[in-house]
Amino acid sequence: MSDLTGERARKVLERCALFRALGERERIDLAAHAQPRTFAANQPIFHLGEPGYSMMGVVVGTVRIWLPTPKGRDIILADLSAGELFGEIALLDGKERSANATALTNCELLVLERRDVLPFLERSPTACLNLMQMLCARVRRSDERMAEIAFFDLPARLARVLLRYPAVGRGPPKLSLSQRELAEMSGSTRENVNRCLRDWQRQGILDLKNRWTIVLKPEALHALEQSF
Repeated sequence: MSDLTGERARKVLERCALFRALGERERIDLAAHAQPRTFAANQPIFHLGEPGYSMMGVVVGTVRIWLPTPKGRDIILADLSAGELFGEIALLDGKERSANATALTNCELLVLERRDVLPFLERSPTACLNLMQMLCARVRRSDERMAEIAFFDLPARLARVLLRYPAVGRGPPKLSLSQRELAEMSGSTRENVNRCLRDWQRQGILDLKNRWTIVLKPEALHALEQSF
């Protein structure tokens, strides 16, 4: 690995919750094993059911983690940005990938192989504890997601998606998610999401302009989110 790639690897590891508490020497040692890979926008990174021998850190771009459903509708689990890790479940248990990963934009990733990570974790109790906390947080989010789909109606679920997804620009929060993506994140159909958004547009809660969803009254969405 070049010095430049090694430095970028260390910076990514510093941003990851899993490795943030480690000493500089430990991060340097782990970064030395990381291999860079690039993916074009919409290119698959791995598929559900494939063998999983590595985990990956996002250096540049956004990675989407998602699941297909028997009815042909996808469920978006997460969009991961720079400094976040994915693929750690299959890396730890040596089994198949539990979801699909796709490059949402052009991406640069760092790949850490199982044969390098497991010995490192055996030597580092701090990293093991951080990994347990990270996995527990993801399990909690999955449980919350299932509870939302089971018990919340669409306005509450959609309000939560709009409030939690990272906005861009200054001023009113702007999201570039399509209505299909919003449906896949909220466990609904594009048609129902469209009706809900149009109703909120008439109420002045948000605006739909040039494929942007612009939140004008976040307090109204907070009220919908907390009404159940």
